[in-house]
Amino acid sequence: MKKKKVNLRDLKTEEHSNGHSHDDGHNHDHAGKTAEIKTYLPAIFSFVVLIIGIALDYFETFSFFKGWMRIIWYIVAYIPVGFPVIKAGWNSIKNGDFFTEFFLMSIATTGAFAIGEYPEGVAVMLFYAVGELFQSAAVKRAKGNIKALLDVRPNEALVFRNNNFISADPESVEIGEKIQVRVGEKVPLDGILLSNKGSFNTAALTGESKPDTLKKGESVFAGSINLEGVVEIETTKKFKDSSIACILDLVQHATARKSKTELFIRKFARIYTPIVVYLAIGLTLLPYFFVDDYVFRDWLYRALIFLVISCPCALVISIPLGYFGGLGAASRNGILFKGASFLDTITKVNTVVMDKTGTVTKGVFKIQDLVIDQIFTKAEFMKYLIAIEEQSTHPIAKAILEYKTEGEGFKVTDVSEIAGKGLKGIVNGKTVLAGNKALLTSNQIDLSIEIDKIVESIVLVAIDGKFAGYVTIADELKDDALQAIKEIRAAGITKIIMLSGDKDSITQEVAKQLRIDWVKGGLLPEEKLYEVEKLKKQPGTKVAFIGDGINDAPVLAVSDVGIAMGGLGSDVAIETADVIIQTDQPSKIARAIKIGKSTRSIVWQNIALAFGVKVIVLMLGAGGIATMWEAVFADVGVALLAILNAVRLQRMNWD
Repeated sequence: MKKKKVNLRDLKTEEHSNGHSHDDGHNHDHAGKTAEIKTYLPAIFSFVVLIIGIALDYFETFSFFKGWMRIIWYIVAYIPVGFPVIKAGWNSIKNGDFFTEFFLMSIATTGAFAIGEYPEGVAVMLFYAVGELFQSAAVKRAKGNIKALLDVRPNEALVFRNNNFISADPESVEIGEKIQVRVGEKVPLDGILLSNKGSFNTAALTGESKPDTLKKGESVFAGSINLEGVVEIETTKKFKDSSIACILDLVQHATARKSKTELFIRKFARIYTPIVVYLAIGLTLLPYFFVDDYVFRDWLYRALIFLVISCPCALVISIPLGYFGGLGAASRNGILFKGASFLDTITKVNTVVMDKTGTVTKGVFKIQDLVIDQIFTKAEFMKYLIAIEEQSTHPIAKAILEYKTEGEGFKVTDVSEIAGKGLKGIVNGKTVLAGNKALLTSNQIDLSIEIDKIVESIVLVAIDGKFAGYVTIADELKDDALQAIKEIRAAGITKIIMLSGDKDSITQEVAKQLRIDWVKGGLLPEEKLYEVEKLKKQPGTKVAFIGDGINDAPVLAVSDVGIAMGGLGSDVAIETADVIIQTDQPSKIARAIKIGKSTRSIVWQNIALAFGVKVIVLMLGAGGIATMWEAVFADVGVALLAILNAVRLQRMNWD
């Protein structure tokens, strides 16, 4: 599957260089506030004119406020809020879409004017306009975190060229170039830290306010803010492929992936609206044949009330806004859902399957013990091992490469990686195998020692067909691993399983510490896949798989919800998973489930509220009991309540 890259130029609404003065920023803020005030002016004007009109009607002492004067007064009140809606309805009709909420509101309010109910006609359109403004403000608030992400886009890079650091467009910087980042500046591209150490604020990327202290050789991500000292970085990705670009792409496209509830409501509204129009026509005309004292004006008024009440805007507005709020709340907490559909799916998960290394353990290995055959010295043995492990990116390989040896290394060729087993290559003319027991036994290497009782991770080495020795590697649990398991259970997960490619003895030990229900180690990638597929076949089982490596990609893809740990560092995880935990904290998994459940709860609250109130007032309106004012509440009032309910997601505390 080809990854779709985000073009940051397309996302930019405005470009500001670092050379902009304080006055420029001040003027921009002032212009933004002015534009915001202008947005509300039509509704404010209509409201003031409507209130004055109602007051003039009430006192009845102003003789001039009658006849055409009164009609013109309410038309003036109506036009600022009504004209945009009528125009939108007309444009929809021209495009072949007759039955929209704009059409319903236009017919209902112009109908109210036709029968002389001028204040009601203005009030309905005014409150509808206010509802739209609330919706716009709520969506703007929900998009606030996306704007924050857009704001971390660096627009300048100090790149080392011609023996000097010069300012350049980040998009022009190539892989392997050296860049400099000063205190308080944003890191423009992903890279490797060349300075001895650095401290970075990664809050915009990970949702974590705690500074991230890095050492020389560790990865630095675009969008991080340098907190102390001038640092130098060697770029490892182009600007368009940087971590911040991938995150922006995910967030920008997440809302395009609709949930089943959203899709149903949209289809429902397209069928429901024309039915409502025909029912309103029937409510106006059919009583003529059944009612003795039929008065056209009375039944038309009831039909107009019916139209206002039945407008589906509360559903059409509040449900997508609820999901958008959930996506925003998640990304502010360092959790990226690839779409609203996964907010729904994660609520149905009852079984969590997780990898071990890098998921609940730190994945930072260190050599604990070194056992070699007498035919090699310790230094010579490690040179063979280091030479072949240099070709791997596995965490165990990184631990081995930290081992210091004297003298020059050995030449290595023809290295191949055998999935789930280890490495094979030619080192200094000798065939070297480095991996687990399965690798050596499959190559008919006799082991001279008993290794099954060794608990730690072990790398066995064979040179030219003979067992040469082994190193043991130790890992440790993440700080929040035990807390994460407790919180996952508290979130309603009934079964937690660990599947690992690491030794079964190590996996069992880790699972025992974390009190995991069922565990299996020593698995190849295809065996993990088989175990998850077997789980999925069990009736009523919904599986979320949590992993962090390339080997986990097939399982992430096949599970009901694939959750990738440390998405900033893994392109494969970003590409394959449905949910990405931007930090390496397993405790965020429970938070993702909570956000999904809260989002779904609020969406269904809004559906129940909208339908419940509308059904009651529809029956009252058809019976002539409800007036246009009750209709306004049933439509716009319910929409506003639903919007305010959805906005709660932005304010919730998920700790």
